[in-house]
Amino acid sequence: MKNSKLIAVTFLIAAGLATSAIPACAQADASAPMVVKQIPPKAVWLKAEVIHADNHSIMVREQATDRAIHTFTYDEKIKDKMQQIVNQGGYQTGDKVKILYMPGQTVAMKIQGKPSKPI
Repeated sequence: MKNSKLIAVTFLIAAGLATSAIPACAQADASAPMVVKQIPPKAVWLKAEVIHADNHSIMVREQATDRAIHTFTYDEKIKDKMQQIVNQGGYQTGDKVKILYMPGQTVAMKIQGKPSKPI
C-alpha cells in the first residue's frame, strides 16, 4: 500500500511539472528589423504546341506534359508582331513554339516559333 501511494504521489508531481509553463527567453532582439533578401523571379521558357491562336491570346499544350494546357495573352511589346502573324495566317494547331513568361502569370513576353502555312 505504501508503494502505491508513493507511485501516485510521484505521478502527480510529474504531471504537475509537465503541465506547468516554463517562460521562454527571447533569442533575438525584437527591436532590430530582420532583413530578408528577396530574389526576383526569373522568366522561363515553355516549349509547347499550339492548340489555338488569335490576335488576343494563344492556347498551348506543354510538350513535356501533354495534360498541361496554358492560355497566354500578349505583352504590349509583342502585340503588333502577333497581329502581323495573324494577318499572314497565324499559328496553326500543332505548330511548335517557345513562350517566355513569368511563373505564376499568364502574359507571354516573347514567342518564338515559325507559323506553318495556313490551310
